[in-house]
Amino acid sequence: MKDSNTVRVAVVQAGAVPFDSEACIEKAIRLIGDAGSTGAKVIVFPEAFITGYPKGMNYGLSVGTRDEVGREEFRLYLEQAIEVPGPQTQRIGEAVAASGAYVVIGVIEREGSTVYCTVLFFGPDGALLGKHRKLMPTVMERVIWGFGDGSTLTAIDTPYGKMCSVICWENYMPMLRMAMYAKGVALYCAPTADDRETWLPTMRHIALEGRCFVLSACQYLRKRDFPDSVRVSIGDGPDSVLMRGGSLIVSPLGKVLAGPDFDGEKIITADLDLNEIGRGKFDFDAAGHFARPDVFQLIVNESPAKAVAIKQPPTDSSQKYIFDEIA
Repeated sequence: MKDSNTVRVAVVQAGAVPFDSEACIEKAIRLIGDAGSTGAKVIVFPEAFITGYPKGMNYGLSVGTRDEVGREEFRLYLEQAIEVPGPQTQRIGEAVAASGAYVVIGVIEREGSTVYCTVLFFGPDGALLGKHRKLMPTVMERVIWGFGDGSTLTAIDTPYGKMCSVICWENYMPMLRMAMYAKGVALYCAPTADDRETWLPTMRHIALEGRCFVLSACQYLRKRDFPDSVRVSIGDGPDSVLMRGGSLIVSPLGKVLAGPDFDGEKIITADLDLNEIGRGKFDFDAAGHFARPDVFQLIVNESPAKAVAIKQPPTDSSQKYIFDEIA
């Protein structure tokens, strides 16, 4: 029997079925069940697991030019993105409820005609608790994904402490990390598409800096996983590995508890001693006793940033104009 201050967590290392959201959801449902059967109470999936991360695609772009095939590739990607909330999130929620775990999963979200790289948080009852949209898509990602804003710097309450998600190279944004540390996160989820050897020291640094557990999940993806209707410019043949995993779990003092793993699809688990967070804070708290607010301060804008606002006329001369933000 586990101590009340321990919890089993899982990171899912698996590839999406790119450009096929229905197949991605079916795979996610199966993997949620598999991870839940290990006894995990927190399950973390990779970045863009539903709809897929378009690794090696350039959408026919060069500076000042586009091509018609690339426009069609984007249309297909937009079409397969999911609405949040929507029928697809309802189906995921049902699988989450059956597992009884918290689930953090990367999706490609569609709002209007823009897609976002988003992470969804589900509670053990299957409820959609919140989301985080990637603030700064990396390099070519900016062509296909919109930019999130401060309104989704989400940290949710769990029985194991606050849990957040910071996506891929957002983890190289020091001010974003500091904003999350200030929320008191205990479980720092880092879904990613970065499978390089440098990702491990990054995750260990963040665990030490935040004195939190870090759970990072990356896909294991082959070129053959993409449909023939899109162009993938890297890889010598269908069996070429485009993302090799490297998922891992790290303790608040930087100890690697599980992973990194580069041997295909699998579910990686670890039992966390939550008391390690308090022990770690003894000599370092980045947003507390180790801060110098008299010298450095971070201002975080968590207001939603909308492109269109409707100005309502006042009902009488004493009222000010009211701006209703369009959701």
